[in-house]
Amino acid sequence: MSESKYDVLKLENQLCFPLYAAAREVVKRYRPYLNALDLTYTQYISMMVMWEQKEITVKALGEKLFLDSGTMTPVLKSLEAKGYIIRKRSTTDERSVNVFLTDTGERLKDEACEIPAKVAGCVGLEPSEAVRLYGLLYKILGMQE
Repeated sequence: MSESKYDVLKLENQLCFPLYAAAREVVKRYRPYLNALDLTYTQYISMMVMWEQKEITVKALGEKLFLDSGTMTPVLKSLEAKGYIIRKRSTTDERSVNVFLTDTGERLKDEACEIPAKVAGCVGLEPSEAVRLYGLLYKILGMQE
């Protein structure tokens, strides 16, 4: 059977599809652990940055997570309602909003510590495969080391 010019449109020939499907599958594996903390995946990765930074602008947080402000606003509003963060307009630049980790948000870190290992255990990659995949994915994102 000869190849058709339309073979490029077959789902099985797309790099984007397994990336998309794998990302959805990995996030699904997080769900039971995050439900126990009453967090969505986007809230969880936002908290990961907050645990590391303690204080950051909304813009910088969005850039770090590859999320736009339309996505960040409801996530941060929800985290603030839960008492994990506080948002405050910058006193030096009225256009900028700063996000601060609260003590309650810091304590949540202890409950979240085991999640990465639990998820890694159900992804089915050898440690060396995970390291290789990590590098390749960040290469796609333009963040090569």
